[in-house]
Amino acid sequence: MFKKGRFIYMKIKFTKMQGCGNDYVYVNCMDKLIDNPEKVSQYISDRHFGIGSDGLILICPSDVADFRMAMYNADGSEGKMCGNGVRCIAKYVYEYGLTDKKKISLETKSGIKYLDMDIEDGKVQMVKVDMGAPILKPAEIPVKTDSSMDSFINQPLDVDGNTFMVTCVSMGNPHAVVFVDDTKSFDIRKYGPVFETHPAFPEQVNTEFVQVISRNEINMRVWERGSGETLACGTGTCASVVACVLNGKTDEKVTVHLLGGDLFIEYNRDNGTVWMTGPAEIVFDGEIGLDI
Repeated sequence: MFKKGRFIYMKIKFTKMQGCGNDYVYVNCMDKLIDNPEKVSQYISDRHFGIGSDGLILICPSDVADFRMAMYNADGSEGKMCGNGVRCIAKYVYEYGLTDKKKISLETKSGIKYLDMDIEDGKVQMVKVDMGAPILKPAEIPVKTDSSMDSFINQPLDVDGNTFMVTCVSMGNPHAVVFVDDTKSFDIRKYGPVFETHPAFPEQVNTEFVQVISRNEINMRVWERGSGETLACGTGTCASVVACVLNGKTDEKVTVHLLGGDLFIEYNRDNGTVWMTGPAEIVFDGEIGLDI
């Protein structure tokens, strides 16, 4: 890294990974953090002039867990946690020799997550993640509502002149779940940005549009705050299944079909825990030079 005029030039070694098509650029920061990760994320996420991704994820040391996740969206904003990214970190740290443990803990801005890896022939095939308990109190999601309400389940919300019935859930980040008749034909590019910046959501919101197929199967598309439509969202699948159960639409074990693949979610209402199981894949390794 060196200064070139008023810019800083740096070379960064990276690994591009994806979980159900939700792709991020991963950087090993166990020895040294990178400068200005917000601008780095904006640059490398560009699919025409950068590497192309939904954002940047840094793998960092932690004082309270085995590793720490720092994540940034494509627009440079910092996120609290990414479910697909969590699984990819598990695969990275095991296959790149940062740990030999099959069960690890990961510090995130949404708390510590616990990951259990299914390993065959030295390769991580699937990762099961304890996503913790869903948050349903409106002030903690957050979503603005009547102060007397202790949850926001199947409530009307006016969006761009249309009334949608919305269920709000936080899995460490805010989600608005909307049930639709057909996810394929739903105009997500019209309504996704309006939900994202709706005044009801003081921290903006990720919005999941869900089509129920059966008691154990749903289709889902997602519009993520700071990134737009993505092929998958791990926390979004968890929030969607929680919303399905709370609205009586599915059982507690559900396969979620996303544009980028399938995730299996289990919501145990007895202990309040949500479990997510799914794959993680390495796309390629590389090195990039940046003027930041």
